[in-house]
Amino acid sequence: MPPDTNPMRSEPKDDVNESRSLQESFVLKHDDVFLVVDAYGNLLGHGDGLFRGGTRVLSRFRINLAGRLPTLLSANVSRDGTLFTSHMTNPPLAERAGLPTREGVIHLKRAMLLWTDGLFERLSVVNFGAGAVVLPLAISFAADFHDLFEVRGRQRKQRGVPGHSLVGADRVVMSYYGRDEVTRETHIAFSETPQRLDAGRAEFLVHLSPGETWDLFIEVAASPPPPPSHQRYRRALTQARWRARNAARCGAVLSSSDRLFGAWLDRSRSDLALLTTEKPTGRYPYAGIPWFSTAFGRDGMITALQTLWLDPGLAKGVLLYLAEMQAHEVSAFRDSQPGKILHETRTGEMAALGEIPYGRYYGAVDTTPLFVILAAAYAERTGDLATIEILWPSLCLAMDWISTYGDSNADGFVDYAAGAASGLVNQGWKDSADSISHADGRLAEGPIALIEVQGQVYQALRGMAALAGHRGEPLVAKSFQDRADILRENVESRFWVEELGTYAIALDGAGRPCKILSSNAGQFLASGLPSAERAARVANTMRSPAMDSGWGVRTLSADEQRFNPLSYHNGSVWPHDNALCALGLRLYGQRDDASRLMDALFAAAIRFEMRLPELFCGFARGQVEAPVPYPVACLPQAWAAGAVFMLVQACLGLRVDGWNATVFVDNPALPTGVDELQVKGLVIGSHVINLKISRLADQIDVTLTGDAGVRLVRS
Repeated sequence: MPPDTNPMRSEPKDDVNESRSLQESFVLKHDDVFLVVDAYGNLLGHGDGLFRGGTRVLSRFRINLAGRLPTLLSANVSRDGTLFTSHMTNPPLAERAGLPTREGVIHLKRAMLLWTDGLFERLSVVNFGAGAVVLPLAISFAADFHDLFEVRGRQRKQRGVPGHSLVGADRVVMSYYGRDEVTRETHIAFSETPQRLDAGRAEFLVHLSPGETWDLFIEVAASPPPPPSHQRYRRALTQARWRARNAARCGAVLSSSDRLFGAWLDRSRSDLALLTTEKPTGRYPYAGIPWFSTAFGRDGMITALQTLWLDPGLAKGVLLYLAEMQAHEVSAFRDSQPGKILHETRTGEMAALGEIPYGRYYGAVDTTPLFVILAAAYAERTGDLATIEILWPSLCLAMDWISTYGDSNADGFVDYAAGAASGLVNQGWKDSADSISHADGRLAEGPIALIEVQGQVYQALRGMAALAGHRGEPLVAKSFQDRADILRENVESRFWVEELGTYAIALDGAGRPCKILSSNAGQFLASGLPSAERAARVANTMRSPAMDSGWGVRTLSADEQRFNPLSYHNGSVWPHDNALCALGLRLYGQRDDASRLMDALFAAAIRFEMRLPELFCGFARGQVEAPVPYPVACLPQAWAAGAVFMLVQACLGLRVDGWNATVFVDNPALPTGVDELQVKGLVIGSHVINLKISRLADQIDVTLTGDAGVRLVRS
């Protein structure tokens, strides 16, 4: 039969539209390998793929039946994040060998998981028809070995050399020799010998009697795998699930009497476990999939702060890793100076060649004070002075950066400007190019001093004062506290905008305040720097309809010139941003405002099937029936998953003093609809306790059980 009419050789013409009918992707991750597939389990070579070490090692992986796409029934990722499953059935298939196949008699199940450095798949085909069938089944595949930044759209002047594919009886090897002189390989092996196998396609002719099942096991790896089998697949699945269970058991367990709120907690916990990677220095939460599946300094530290009260071990791993990666040289290309803390690190060909600066990139103005903040918070939570002693040289070096390189124009405020054209223009958490502007819409010119960064420096100074005190250095402690007091006066003098009732988002390079209403001022409250009177006025602006979308606080007020609910940073809603705002509001006694943000994010989480994305669009709740997804938001994202735990902490007014084995709870509130929260296995020094927070009529009751060595102080 000619190739163009052979059902085993034809490909659907409209595969992109068909295979994206559910408008969603599904992700798996294991260490530095991650997978993004559509609902069919297919890869089409767009933003999807199997990625390893910053390189897409499988860009196409697609199933068809007699040249047609199967009919999708359902798709999901298991609750523990280890297994993707797609259920499909057959469309009507033409007669073959006298055996026509009616629609809906064949069940196809694809089950995929990641383990070690590769992909394991089990493809099961069951005949539920009354007669025998002959099923032409084909799997097409390709590996383009594109760097992740190429997948994101970065153009390269020159690439490496694709190798010749090696085809065996039941396996194929695809290779690529990069310009970094590294050979990358992708091995695909099948448990059954295909009827036909070439460099991009495996074809099977499956004969099934009524009720019969046919299984095909596939492995995709960086090196030659043993023959795939049911035993190898089951072993990999067992090991992956065992690891996922262990990862999810780290820290105390927070549970809820409300089923939906409990589902949000569970999903967030499993997402954090999925994103967390074991490093020699300890656990580190990667930022998000697909674009940020690597160590980011800011994301890792904020995630660690969000979960610190439950799981201080995560913070320890983050601190030790970032201390190891701290900059010790000046590089405009990498935006690094001695003492500065990492923004992000990447592997892959483009990073190795210096085509991008992100191999180790330090273009973030807030990571260095956040490093000190996290260390001080970790010490207060745990009383672990031994780890602080290990970190002390790095902490001192970070403070040196803050007082020297961090203040480029010597005006007393930490600021930023890109060191090279390849670097980030804006280097706060709102790092898109148009995120910092004046009221008339003009973009601010650097060096730019952000309001929340000054608060973070204030926190870092106070944190170092506290740590120096615990180390028995009272004069050092006083020096840091005196610097904090001076900074406080200067910030209150220079950043406050009386007519807006809030703080300017930033000072530009000429020292002019950028007088716009943004969530940055809400985050700034978490530093404890503002006066009580001004904090109350900021809280008032945060609850205004222009700022509060009903699904959460927007990054930028709807009244501002650059407001756009569809933008990345100029009007969208970010869960982690809201959690930090809630913590700041609660610090100043605004319990109801913190609870309002909790309820708004809970409502959004329900509509996102209990998994909050990196961000979503900032349309008002009265305008839309559900929050509108941002089209390329990462999902899952670590600090979006961690947001619920900081929101709970804010609502409860909870603080753990590890130095004195004391739990403080201040005027607690429970989320709407939740009558009870339980915290089990909370470790404080050598003690383990449980907490129960219950709604009793109009009162909230808090009880502590477990080790008698821990005190509960309630106000």
